Amino acid sequence: MKMRAIALSVLLAVSATGVQAQTPPPQDVAFPGLLRIDVDARDIGRRIFKVKTTVPARPGPLTLLYPQWLPGAHSPSGPIDKLAGLVVTANGTPLQWTRDPYDVYAFTVQVPQGASEVVAEFKFLSSQGAQGRVVMTPDMLNLQWNANSLYPAGVITRNIQAQATVTLPPGWSYATALDTERREGDTVVFKPISYDHLVDSPLFAGRHFQRFDLDPGAKVPVHLNVFADEAKSLAAKPEQIQAHRALVQQMYKLYGARHFDRYEFLLALTDKLGGIGLEHQRSSENSGDTGYFTEWDKTWLGRDLLPHEFNHSWNGKYRRGADLTTANFNVPMGDSLLWLYEGQTQFWGQVLAARSGLWSPQQTRDVLANVAGTYDRGRPGLAWRNLQDTTNDPTIAQRRALAFRNYQMSEDYYSGGQMVWLEVEGKLRALTGNKRGLDDFAKAFFGMNDGDWNVNPYTFDEVVSTLNGVAPFNWASFLRERLDGHGPLTGGLEAAGWKLVYTDTPNEAFKAQETRGKNSNLLYSIGMSVSESGYIGDVLWDSPAFNAGLTPGMSVVALNGRVFKAEQLKEAITAARTDKAPLTLLVKNVDRIDTVTLDYHDGLKYPALERIAGKPDRLAELWKAR
Repeated sequence: MKMRAIALSVLLAVSATGVQAQTPPPQDVAFPGLLRIDVDARDIGRRIFKVKTTVPARPGPLTLLYPQWLPGAHSPSGPIDKLAGLVVTANGTPLQWTRDPYDVYAFTVQVPQGASEVVAEFKFLSSQGAQGRVVMTPDMLNLQWNANSLYPAGVITRNIQAQATVTLPPGWSYATALDTERREGDTVVFKPISYDHLVDSPLFAGRHFQRFDLDPGAKVPVHLNVFADEAKSLAAKPEQIQAHRALVQQMYKLYGARHFDRYEFLLALTDKLGGIGLEHQRSSENSGDTGYFTEWDKTWLGRDLLPHEFNHSWNGKYRRGADLTTANFNVPMGDSLLWLYEGQTQFWGQVLAARSGLWSPQQTRDVLANVAGTYDRGRPGLAWRNLQDTTNDPTIAQRRALAFRNYQMSEDYYSGGQMVWLEVEGKLRALTGNKRGLDDFAKAFFGMNDGDWNVNPYTFDEVVSTLNGVAPFNWASFLRERLDGHGPLTGGLEAAGWKLVYTDTPNEAFKAQETRGKNSNLLYSIGMSVSESGYIGDVLWDSPAFNAGLTPGMSVVALNGRVFKAEQLKEAITAARTDKAPLTLLVKNVDRIDTVTLDYHDGLKYPALERIAGKPDRLAELWKAR
């Protein structure tokens, strides 16, 4: 058996042509010369980026890598399927390239004698709308260097110095954390930087642009760079910008140190460019509603995005899980600590939205009520799967659509992690007589080495040790019970002086979510969400709707003998509290029409937070500006 296993491993290492697959592992050695990356981004009509990568090389085999494991995505999701037209040359002569048969992100060439570099050119055929996120429109673009470059194997990427250029459509403005060396017409040349930091410094560009200084006069500048489909969306009021300036100061007060030499918020106000919220050390990629400024009161729900991504400069970029800290972008990442990386960032993103005034206390409370409802009744999958296991979902699901999201679970380390950290906050307050809390942990764990932006990894043991430094307790068991357990994750509410209840009226955040989703969310009553046209988007596992045979993808045609209307369904659920007749739904299931009865009489149910008499309001304290 041992000889057969060896023979099989040799067979698997050899391609159909008999060539052994060889991708040199990254080594901590010097990289000779400068990796040059030139991108022509002018073909906005066909959404094509033209890429030219020039790589210093010596005669012999050279493996070029396309980034596979993407920071922030935590997954092997580099868009290799969009790379086309690859041509590699040396001294102007085409070289034959071979793709590694077991690593589709690796391309090997033989560098001839007399050559000191190779030039690899390809097109990045970005999404036209049906193949993924749109990154180029007639009015703006989002250039991510990981998608538009190749780099040499065999060297850890922090040792590779790289210089990038981009040629933009005529007259377009741009923003990035990269330092500009010069601009010649529409071609921008950036100063050299490590390839790690280049990939971590994306670019937004567009026709309609406005920059806001969020820390006037500061030695370390922070800017809000806004691009829009139309110029009218850029009209921000002074008090709106002031709330963003307050965000910067509140974040500084939280951590006490900065891990960047500048920070650039990149914000696209668009319904054409694909949505995004992605963290970087010195910038972040964000998108918002076209009415972000001009319809301020209607678009408030998404205003925790900038606090969330800004927080990642400390948690996730400067400090990140040790198993996420890899030598290059093609070494597999480990996601085991995402409940801290994303979970605590989700916690602070909402807290800082409140402290800065981007959200009111009531808005923050409504959002928290909805999160609490999710981890009280909205995740039946917790019965079989724990929060820790969902940290594998960036690799397992990669944000693909799921049939029963609430039962399958996916990336619940975000909001489930938030609820765990709310409980940690309450426990710290209880242990110290309200003298210390999660603010103290944040400053101790993330607020060191002001000005340093080299990666500083963390481990579970360090998390526990730092919590013990704030307030001694058996934190390892406390965390593991919640991460590995299967119960509701709402324990932090009572410690904060609040309890979760269900009422027959949706809160403002719930209504805003329904508006954004264009549906009626009845998950906590009959157990499904349904659009105005009758399309069933979600069904809660083991709910009345599920047990009646309803499933996502069906369409409700009629309700109680009348053509379906979503508002009438809410009225019927309310009426059924006194009328004991079941609801009768006529449902289209593929090419069949079925009759489904729902014997439900408990009325509409929506999550809300209610004060506990006699207990101090710790949420108000937590959300108060520092």
